[in-house]
Amino acid sequence: MSPEDQTPEVRVPQDVGETLAHIGTVLRHSDLARRHGRVSDLIGLVVEATGLQAEVGEICMVNGDRGHPPVPSEVVGFRGQRTLLMPLGEMHGIGPATTARATGSPFRIRVGDDLLGRVIDGLGRPIDGMPRATGGRPRSANASPPDPLERPRIDTRVDLGVRALDSLVPCGRGQRLGIFAGSGVGKSSLLGMIARSTTADVNVIALVGERGREVKEFIERDLGDALAHSVVVVATSDQPALVRIKAAFTATAIAEHFRDQGKDVMLMMDSVTRFAMAQREVGLAIGEPPATRGYTPSVFAQLPRLLERSGTAKVGSITGLYTVLVDGDDMNEPIADAVRSILDGHIVLTRELAHASHYPAIDVLQSVSRLVGEVVSPQVRAAGQAVRHLMAAYKEKEDLIAIGAYQGGTDPTVDAAIALRPQIDRFLRQHVSDATTAAQADALLLDIAARIGEFAGVGGDHFQPDPAAAAQQAEPDLADNGEPAIPGPLNL
Repeated sequence: MSPEDQTPEVRVPQDVGETLAHIGTVLRHSDLARRHGRVSDLIGLVVEATGLQAEVGEICMVNGDRGHPPVPSEVVGFRGQRTLLMPLGEMHGIGPATTARATGSPFRIRVGDDLLGRVIDGLGRPIDGMPRATGGRPRSANASPPDPLERPRIDTRVDLGVRALDSLVPCGRGQRLGIFAGSGVGKSSLLGMIARSTTADVNVIALVGERGREVKEFIERDLGDALAHSVVVVATSDQPALVRIKAAFTATAIAEHFRDQGKDVMLMMDSVTRFAMAQREVGLAIGEPPATRGYTPSVFAQLPRLLERSGTAKVGSITGLYTVLVDGDDMNEPIADAVRSILDGHIVLTRELAHASHYPAIDVLQSVSRLVGEVVSPQVRAAGQAVRHLMAAYKEKEDLIAIGAYQGGTDPTVDAAIALRPQIDRFLRQHVSDATTAAQADALLLDIAARIGEFAGVGGDHFQPDPAAAAQQAEPDLADNGEPAIPGPLNL
């Protein structure tokens, strides 16, 4: 993070009168005194300084001894007459009586169109081996969400390229969805599928607290050619907690930059749980009392401040996909519960489906989109409800079916569920390289729903494929029996 990134943007006046007015405004809002302090203590992650006048969120430079460069730090609180600082880097060179200087500005990053195709760290510095982007302008990483009364209503679906989502858990342009899953069930692969197939103009991907080994794999294997219209922000698990927090806000600020240009942005963050864990580290370090499962109150205060910044605005939109790493596969743990209450829907990935080599491991019955009635036609919505009804009926009688105790003809709905289960499974399974459009997904879903009418007492005669969607549908790969072929094992 260079000092010029922390300098507010200077607007060039057009005439003499405007120049004088501009100078007066700058002088009135300028801090003409240099504010210095000295380090008095360092405990754990927190540097305590005396005599330093600074505001919460302000960036200070703590000078290093013995030739070490200054360490940028952020004011995170106060204790008595001391200012609490948390470094945004390694604390090498900080010692007793080391001087600290307030910069007078909050954390800023330089944003611009030249960030497309780049990989940067949580502080906006390049880590892809390419020169630092010099275009754009400094922008504060913290911003207020759009005015709720100025947000346009969501009425347009965005293609995600995943059949199970586009048809049964559709996402509107500007909607916020959570992807809830344990570790190792395919979250990164699902994000890569969406990034390659989405119809959004720009992808902004934040990898918060990610394993260092997986960063290059995600960029080269999962993201692939989509990197050209994407920005990747990376803060690995070994970096300071404050840097991991800044990575989430940095990615959101970059997404807001492209949104302000009128573009439709897809913001993907993996994961909100690691963001919350980093905030818990900061809160505990400055003396906050632990609350639910050790999470401090500031964690639950920061979550809406981060998540509410995505969505629709006067111009452009930010469609947010936030992964939540559930603790012990408990979908009701504190962070998962808090995030689910803020977002506009949730997608649940289960370990049972992953163990059965069912990818993407989306549990449709546990997944909900709160805007399904706004972004799909009534016909497609009714077809989705009919298919969900069959899946629920099969799950209820699954044990009886497995041991052969269910007698055919007992329940027409279960009979239909048993007969159509292979076709439903083929529809829900999808290879990571198999991209489909929402129109294709709708046509396949309507075809399944139409077959429900073959079973007496179940209904489904009114589900007929949309002619416009059927016209756009590409021919699927067919097996020997004429049904769509089951994709091969996934390399996850």
